[in-house]
Amino acid sequence: MSTTHSTDADAVSLSGYIIDPLYQPKDGVIDPEIGTPGQFPYTRGVHETMYRSRLWTMRQFAGFGSAEDTNARFKYLLENAKGTKTNTGLSTAFDLPTLMGRDSNDPLSAGEVGRCGVAIDTIDDMHRLYADIPVGEVTVSQTINGPACVIWAMYLAMAKERGIDWNDLGGTLQNDILKEFHSQNEFIYPPEASVKLVVDTIEFATKYTKRWNSVSISGYHIREAGSTATQELAFTLRDGMEYVEACMKRGLDVDAFAPRLSFFFNSHNEFFEEICKLRAARRIWATAMKERYGAKNDRSLLMRTHVQTAGCSLTEQQPLNNIVRVAYQAMAGVLGGCQSLHTDSMDETLGLPTETAVRVALRTQQILAHETGVHRTVDPLAGSYFVESLTDQMESDANDIINEIDGLGGVVSGIHIGYFRRSIAEASYRFGQEMEAGDRIIVGVNAYEEGNNDTQVDILQIPHTVESTQCERLDTFLKERNHDDAMKALDAIRDAARNDENVMSSLVDGALARCTLGEMVQAMADVFGRYSGGPEW
Repeated sequence: MSTTHSTDADAVSLSGYIIDPLYQPKDGVIDPEIGTPGQFPYTRGVHETMYRSRLWTMRQFAGFGSAEDTNARFKYLLENAKGTKTNTGLSTAFDLPTLMGRDSNDPLSAGEVGRCGVAIDTIDDMHRLYADIPVGEVTVSQTINGPACVIWAMYLAMAKERGIDWNDLGGTLQNDILKEFHSQNEFIYPPEASVKLVVDTIEFATKYTKRWNSVSISGYHIREAGSTATQELAFTLRDGMEYVEACMKRGLDVDAFAPRLSFFFNSHNEFFEEICKLRAARRIWATAMKERYGAKNDRSLLMRTHVQTAGCSLTEQQPLNNIVRVAYQAMAGVLGGCQSLHTDSMDETLGLPTETAVRVALRTQQILAHETGVHRTVDPLAGSYFVESLTDQMESDANDIINEIDGLGGVVSGIHIGYFRRSIAEASYRFGQEMEAGDRIIVGVNAYEEGNNDTQVDILQIPHTVESTQCERLDTFLKERNHDDAMKALDAIRDAARNDENVMSSLVDGALARCTLGEMVQAMADVFGRYSGGPEW
């Protein structure tokens, strides 16, 4: 144990106990696999002081209806975070048509516009979405994958028209297309072309945006689809390795792009398992970057991660219970060492979150940050017999799966033979059987059902006028733009795709020329084709 006491306020508990900034073994012998915070292999955290010097970013997810509706919710979230020490970021949810790269007036978009996220068709929509928000100061996350390069191009074009230097833009583009083939199905192009577009964004970000994370390698949706924690860990890190290998094959220096790769994990109900998953993830990633890919820059070894509480664990029965679930899951993410955190709202299984539910979710993080004392010392669970043993076990099991994927020829090869979907389906089936047998208790679902019929929360309704107004606005946009300029820009996008060039510059030009999301997505589909999945699916 450390013998030097800190005298700052953050080192004193409410009972007056002096808490050391860092605790180590009493005999001074540090296990190299556990290490010290901020040092390889980063089991105890990517920063030396962790939350003592800076709390995690409280990044609340928002997106519904029109761009104006979501803009108002963004401002509400920022206003509710004022006057605190918290670092607030915005996280953007897009509606299903946008996620699939289709404009709001596409026949396949009917009935879905603005329902489960915000509808974005044009650069003008992007201006409305972030109107009066200082995007050069507030970090912005965008949860989009198939058309991620197009949405990001629109964002960059919007910033350019507002006179904001791209190097001042901070945020993250989810942009992890591989997990879409594993779990969420929001892919557009074949796997090979899809990975190529991810590499395009990584390359472009490396050259032109100093603070932007061009891909957030995501295990969240893998877990939501029914995987185990270990599968989430292994599949996510191996997806990340696939992107690293594709970038290096492009000729990029690993130390030029790896420092800005980020990760996104689920925090589920098994409290200690989720903590150990994050500790094991940092260790596996740091070791792989150093030994497998030869990274020399210490920042290339850091696995920085966003965590979101588990939406799939929330229940429509007794929805107020979800507040408790979210609080424990959030604490697991923090004790595991996340850099940013999103807490789900209690009503998300019933509909889009109301303002009241969103405020409770944000207050959950603020209570965790300011009332529990978790920030007073770095990695307080280190050295626990249980925690260290489970961390080791999860690391070993995940590495076995990674080696299995290597044996298949990599992630893309595994996608084509259905490896990931089959593995997740088997895990999900086992979970369902455990619930049906009563071996796994879910409060309000298969036990403690009293109160299930009570009406406990309001539900946010999205009026049909959102869709009709969005389509009318898009029609006006198309009539008022310079048609010839837009068509030339679309031809340039096709040429870039056909000639295997980086498409990002042509997409930014397309957004500035008033091409729509659907038009730019289709221009690339004219070259790459659209993917519907292999016959084995």
